[in-house]
Amino acid sequence: MGCGRVGSALARSLEDRNHTVSVIDTEPDAFRRLGPDFNGDQVTGIGFDQEVLEKAGIRRADAFAAVSSGDNSNIIAARVARETFGIQQVVARIYDPGRAEVYQRLGITTVATVKWTADQVLRRLLPAGAEPDYRDPSGTIRLDHMPVPESWIGHRTIHLQEQSRSRIAWIDRLGEGMLPTRETVLQEGDELHLVMREEQAAHAYAVLDAGPEES
Repeated sequence: MGCGRVGSALARSLEDRNHTVSVIDTEPDAFRRLGPDFNGDQVTGIGFDQEVLEKAGIRRADAFAAVSSGDNSNIIAARVARETFGIQQVVARIYDPGRAEVYQRLGITTVATVKWTADQVLRRLLPAGAEPDYRDPSGTIRLDHMPVPESWIGHRTIHLQEQSRSRIAWIDRLGEGMLPTRETVLQEGDELHLVMREEQAAHAYAVLDAGPEES
């Protein structure tokens, strides 16, 4: 539901991945954003109206995304999709982060646009390690992204993991992601994605800054 910039980009991306997509919007002109090559259904109407959802084929749907410009419309549509039609994969875009947290607890996955944007900017303003890329819902585990420290170049990933008490989830190397093995050696230009416990973060960054301990 919603054929603005986000909705139209999402619909095209899903279709590019060979999914069948129906798009709902109150404004017929909005469908122009989909482009001439879009093959999915285009349904004009209110996205939380059950007849409109039926016309869009919701009874055959595996997932539903509410990404209109209105928080209330998105939440109502998401709840109808989940509670009336039994769709389990439901996502709603919410501008108000307080509301987003409430509906997250109700089982509706929400993307709090303002909070997400602020977090992304914050991570690029603050020093490495100040804010993680991700925290699990319990706040116990964090995922951090950082360039490989110069002092660790030429050392094996297993030594970095053992000494920092973290795990390298993957490495971005020369534009591609790779999963490290015990024999992988860190190279200049590597971007590390580190998983660690929150209480171990200070230790991990101290070890990364200090460099490897030679055995």
